[in-house]
Amino acid sequence: MNTLSYKTVSANKTTVNKEWLLVDAEGQTLGRLASKVAKLVRGKHKPNFTPHVDCGDNVIIINAEKIKLTGNKWADKTYVRHTGYPGGQRTLTATELFGKDPIRLVEKAVKGMLPKNKLGRAIYKNLYVYVGNEHMQTAQNPKAINLNEIK
Repeated sequence: MNTLSYKTVSANKTTVNKEWLLVDAEGQTLGRLASKVAKLVRGKHKPNFTPHVDCGDNVIIINAEKIKLTGNKWADKTYVRHTGYPGGQRTLTATELFGKDPIRLVEKAVKGMLPKNKLGRAIYKNLYVYVGNEHMQTAQNPKAINLNEIK
């Protein structure tokens, strides 16, 4: 019996093959978009996924200003931050945050679904979000992905 067929292959920094993926956020619901993009950035869709290695793809999201939120989330969903001073807790609704910067709304949603450690911070750098159809990574020839086909 060949015992080599039973070995589990663990990916490392040199054996990982990273791709560039392009995701169009037009008409997508924010949470569903973020969970699928987090899965792509983390690399959980690959057969050689290794939890302690950055084996995910580089993901470019375009049309961030055309996302949807269901129900009353535009008015009810709040984003809390703290200035660092006593009594410095500040809140913004989703509408206010979207008005200031639509990119931050998408980035915060995806970042919240990544691990809260050094690896999560490193993986987050593989995400690029843009308003409109133009992006700066055209030289990488990103492959367009339809999120509706991903489970």
